[in-house]
Amino acid sequence: MAANSWKRKLKKLLIVLFMFIIAFAGYVEIVNYNSKNMTYRQKVLKAVYPVLMWFTKLTGTKNKQLENKDKEPPVSFYSLQAIANNGDTISFDSYRGKNILLVNTASNCGYTNQYEDLQKLSEQYSSKLVVIGFPANDFKEQEKGTDEEIGEFCKVNFGVSFPLMKKSVVIQSAEQNPVFQWLTDPAKNGWNNQHPTWNFSKYLVNEKGMLVNYFDPSVSPLAKEVTDAIDK
Repeated sequence: MAANSWKRKLKKLLIVLFMFIIAFAGYVEIVNYNSKNMTYRQKVLKAVYPVLMWFTKLTGTKNKQLENKDKEPPVSFYSLQAIANNGDTISFDSYRGKNILLVNTASNCGYTNQYEDLQKLSEQYSSKLVVIGFPANDFKEQEKGTDEEIGEFCKVNFGVSFPLMKKSVVIQSAEQNPVFQWLTDPAKNGWNNQHPTWNFSKYLVNEKGMLVNYFDPSVSPLAKEVTDAIDK
């Protein structure tokens, strides 16, 4: 009798598990109805992004925020330049008078859906903000694509029109992108030594060329803390 009872319970559990898998697979396909050239992993990550953000907010994971009050950069932000994913050289001097949000990005990350939020933010503040993405393969090799593949992925799946730079290294190393050297070296930016903790770490430079904020990956680009910083 006990064995039969255990078998019935196991059968019910397997049925529930099977139904959950079918329902989840259907949800993934619905969420990704308009997605193109996405791997199934990328589709799943996009589908579970709201849960990830809820969980990280609940647990306080990767939610660090830093703010600069009044420290001027010893090295001018406007002396920097970067190579765009199409090969063009971008001089940051051309961004004088605007806020700049610099973000290290990846296509196979739980936070990849933030591309959509970054695009919305860039449209919402089009007159006073430039969002710049820096694709990098530094965290668990979550950006293996070529610059061309990254640009196409971002455009067709998230409508990205803000500038994307050539894939580079953003973590501390001899190959670190000079822009991220500036963002993470107090001797250059005046105060901050916080390196990216994961993909989609965010650095805000104000219209005067001062690094004013750092936001961890779990802080949404559309979070009030980010928009309040831009509105200052």
